Amino acid sequence: MTDANSRGEKFERGLQTRRTVLGEAYVERSLKAADSFNWPIQKLATEYCWDEIWNRPDLDKRSRSLLNLGMIAALNRPHELKVHIRGALNNGLSKAELREVFLQVAVYCGMPAGLDSFRIAKDVFAEMGLVD
Repeated sequence: MTDANSRGEKFERGLQTRRTVLGEAYVERSLKAADSFNWPIQKLATEYCWDEIWNRPDLDKRSRSLLNLGMIAALNRPHELKVHIRGALNNGLSKAELREVFLQVAVYCGMPAGLDSFRIAKDVFAEMGLVD
């Protein structure tokens, strides 16, 4: 339900960043699944998260991915963590760096958050064919 009237310049800039980080297929599925109920949250996330924040110049996308992984893991948001693990890999983070983020999450946010993060990451690696 991507209403053409609600897709302004901020939306288009955010959409490009969102596609770059999360991948074209994921973003298109999200947009196609939007309806009159959830379109406003898609628009809000695209404009304010992906344009206003992700397109700010003082942190690169790789650094933003590191921050997101820690925060999302700490908040116990497995669906979003899975999406942002893919994004972090797209932004150049290595599996070793992801491991270090999740070890730090375990120490500062608790073992359940850390353990879940490792499990989710392994699932993403398998889906992406990045298995050792």
